[in-house]
Amino acid sequence: MSRTEVLVSVEHVGKSFTGAEGDELRVLDDITLDLRAGEIVALLGRSGSGKSTLLRTIAGLIGPTTGSVRYRGAELNGANPGTAMVFQTFALMPWLTVQDNVELGLAAQGVPPAQRRERALKAIDMIGLDGFESAYPKELSGGMRQRVGFARALVLEPDLLLMDEPFSALDVLTAENLRTELMTLWQQDGFPTKAICVVTHNIEEAVLLADRVLVLGANPGHVRADITVDLARPRDRKAPAFAALVDRLYDLLTGREPGVAEPTEATPAARPLPAASVGGLAGLVEIVHARGGRADLPDIAAEIGFEVDDLLPLVDAAAMLDFLFVAGGDLHLTPVGDLFTTADIQASKKIFAEQARDRAPLVRTIHKALAASAGGNLRAGFFLDLLRRGFSTEDAQQQLDTAIDWGRYAELFDYDTGTGRITLDPAQWPAAERTSG
Repeated sequence: MSRTEVLVSVEHVGKSFTGAEGDELRVLDDITLDLRAGEIVALLGRSGSGKSTLLRTIAGLIGPTTGSVRYRGAELNGANPGTAMVFQTFALMPWLTVQDNVELGLAAQGVPPAQRRERALKAIDMIGLDGFESAYPKELSGGMRQRVGFARALVLEPDLLLMDEPFSALDVLTAENLRTELMTLWQQDGFPTKAICVVTHNIEEAVLLADRVLVLGANPGHVRADITVDLARPRDRKAPAFAALVDRLYDLLTGREPGVAEPTEATPAARPLPAASVGGLAGLVEIVHARGGRADLPDIAAEIGFEVDDLLPLVDAAAMLDFLFVAGGDLHLTPVGDLFTTADIQASKKIFAEQARDRAPLVRTIHKALAASAGGNLRAGFFLDLLRRGFSTEDAQQQLDTAIDWGRYAELFDYDTGTGRITLDPAQWPAAERTSG
């Protein structure tokens, strides 16, 4: 199988959706990539990077706002005939048996019953579900249900298999087993698809699976880097080359992008607040302090039983507030971070308040707006309306919730759930008058 054979071309694709107030929400921006036969490509990114939107654009399930998607040179105007998709949530029909679920796509294509049955049984056997043909989804474990999802996609013999975080809903051991089996099948002759494109937010998963990793930046989604994974299979997580590539990708995901404003100058839309609680980010800073002011994030994650990706919002939050910085794949404590974690509770809260007011764009915006308002209070809906111009409704609410959490802890402002109003803390009035003057 030649890797020069281009199956899908994405050319300068942008995608926008209409927000709740009729405003444009840009999700993808000027994305160009080729997917070739014989390769596995991972789309690696974090929340807001548009990974799933890009995958659905490749599948032809949604059309691009700008640019084009081509399958074997022909521009898509609907579903991509050369793709099949495996979803995170299994998406099985609960009233159908395993075999009926696997045959579903073939029936939609008009394949005769006898041929459908033969191809479905072959796919069921290949994916390790032999003996479960007559079972219903409710009788299966999560791992078994996802196997049905794989069989249902592979039975179509697509040129390109698309997978949207297919292992994230599974427990760690089941996910590892299914990943290993998929890679074993991929290397066998007769595997019924020519290429795979998988969406993931898991750095190690990307290195384990892919020949190429496209790192996506966020707000809107764009390609930051295209990294070749030149490691023999099966891949050893403990190998120095594996660890070095994980660190490189980790640096790309956590490092500041060129052209992105510093937190002290950025708008709330340009530098969104990470989804991190005060307690969570403070705990991470304490861990780094306890390790002498420098720590390897994968080591921390392994020690406390979390994935690296689960800790990235905490890293972002601590870096935004200048408590930590990332370099060479390690977390480093800053002088401000050292003061924050060693001070008594009141002094620590004061340091947090100063950093949040100066370096958390949305907290700063709310604080300044309250200081400029009559009576020092405004409806939360005012800020939500502004946020919806740059975020989806759900993300706008998450941004406001995080800002309120940080502002309350810092005693900068408070929120009354009964009235729906945010009020400047009385102790902030002198400071507010100075900053607004």
